[in-house]
Amino acid sequence: MRLRALLDTDALGLRLLGGEDELDRTVRGVMTTDLRDPSRYLSGGELVLTGLAWRRDATDSEPFVRILVGAGVTALAAGEAELGDVPEDLVVACARHRLPLLAVNESVAFATITEHVVRQVSGERAGDLAAVVDRHRRMMTSGPAGGGPDVVLDLLGSDLDLRAWVLSPTGRLIAGPKVGGPALPAELCARLAGEHLAAARTGRRGPYRVGVGTTTYSLFPISGAGRTGNAAARDVRETVLSDWLLAVEADAGDWPAERLDLLHGVTQLIAVERDRRDAARTVRRRLAQEVLELVQAGSAPAEIAARLRVAAPVLLPGLGAAPHWQVVVARVEWDEQGPAADNGGGRRADGIDGGPVAQALLEEILVDPLATGPEHSDRIAVAHTGDEAIALVPLPAVSTEHDGSESGIHADTLLAAVRDPLSAGLDGDGRLTLGVSASVHSAEGLRGALEEARHARRVAAARPGRVCAAGHQELASHVLLLPFVPDDVRRAFTARLLDPLRDYDRRHRAELIPTLEAFLECDGSWTRCAARLHLHVNTLRYRVGRIEQLTSRDLSRLEDKLDFFLALRMS
Repeated sequence: MRLRALLDTDALGLRLLGGEDELDRTVRGVMTTDLRDPSRYLSGGELVLTGLAWRRDATDSEPFVRILVGAGVTALAAGEAELGDVPEDLVVACARHRLPLLAVNESVAFATITEHVVRQVSGERAGDLAAVVDRHRRMMTSGPAGGGPDVVLDLLGSDLDLRAWVLSPTGRLIAGPKVGGPALPAELCARLAGEHLAAARTGRRGPYRVGVGTTTYSLFPISGAGRTGNAAARDVRETVLSDWLLAVEADAGDWPAERLDLLHGVTQLIAVERDRRDAARTVRRRLAQEVLELVQAGSAPAEIAARLRVAAPVLLPGLGAAPHWQVVVARVEWDEQGPAADNGGGRRADGIDGGPVAQALLEEILVDPLATGPEHSDRIAVAHTGDEAIALVPLPAVSTEHDGSESGIHADTLLAAVRDPLSAGLDGDGRLTLGVSASVHSAEGLRGALEEARHARRVAAARPGRVCAAGHQELASHVLLLPFVPDDVRRAFTARLLDPLRDYDRRHRAELIPTLEAFLECDGSWTRCAARLHLHVNTLRYRVGRIEQLTSRDLSRLEDKLDFFLALRMS
């Protein structure tokens, strides 16, 4: 039975003191105790009743609650007969550990609550157990290897009369029942995915219930079997943006434990299929990684072209070679503080590698949002380096559209279908920014395309919003030229102008480089720049004078301003 159902039973006289977000937890038993450590008698899922005789002072509450949480207890109900109101230190400890806390009115005997829970749980088990065991056996033998997630979803419909769908984190329909009505509209899929991401990143337990009009959907996370190791020690941000979800058209709030276990078994079956398809991406990822390493190392165009000839038949089977390529760069950056910064145990999970997260997201985003099924990402090759993911996208042909632009990937439409769910998944916690290059037709152009995509991503990063993209069309003309400047020319040009300032800043902590950047961004306005830097105008004039003295340049001249601007952009 559900904890929510206990609260709704007036005869039990229970009052909620904390844990409003955890009322969908399952109560599988009941135990009365006043031991300081009752863990040896707990197996998980119990409602623990206590008269608080174990509490001698305020310091006892924290270790008692920690023991209950470690044993997997569903909730704690404290009697008011002994001490009157439930002590505040117990309320705080339960809130810290996300353990629902109930107060039992002194007029209600613990025996009354125990009898009610036992009667409800026993009745539900007797009614469902045999049928659930049989259904679980059928699903284990039928899917997913026997026909993919659709087989399992069809069994849910035929045996339990449940309509269910598998969705990607961006709301793309992966699988659905073959019978039982029309597919979910794209807008509803995006809404459910957004609700799932928003709930999952807070660390709440699934399933998450979402009401849409008069219909309730229960959302079950599908965590890949290969990504669940030591899950308690991992930050939720490592997986929440890449895991699939199972959306069931039903309210799981009043389901018996056996039915919930069955649905969790379904998610495990689908997770195996998800991992199998992830493994199939290994070849494409390796191809992208090899090409990326050659491009970044400045390898000869002939060597890069040879790798492209290997990649093209894999990514575009039947066409032999791709006449054009585009590069898309993505980056996921986490806020220093946010809802997911604390992983539930009070520990800050630092050092999250954003590259794999961005890689999984980019592989999903580059799929046509109207395409269903899991196989449409077979033509996408995405590598990652550090916190950055880089996609090598082959184009079977490039044509000119009616508006004069080229066909292919456009930044302004790339995120249209996924912006809402991903914004919900990142809200208050992080950002996703993407940059899209123009198409190139040869290996010689890939390095410039990579730099162009990176510049475009930085343009997107300067915009407000949790999810932003920019394309090569939005780059100013001078920025468009920068990727094609040879590295030795870049280094010499920037060193001549900026190294004297960096050396001075290092010795005197004078912040000449930040001052120069702000001065140029303010178009040389003394008052606006001083206000931005929170300096007196005379202090700003002194710093600018020092910059001019060290570089033998004059910041009142347009030519010198432009040189500094380009040096900062190329550094």
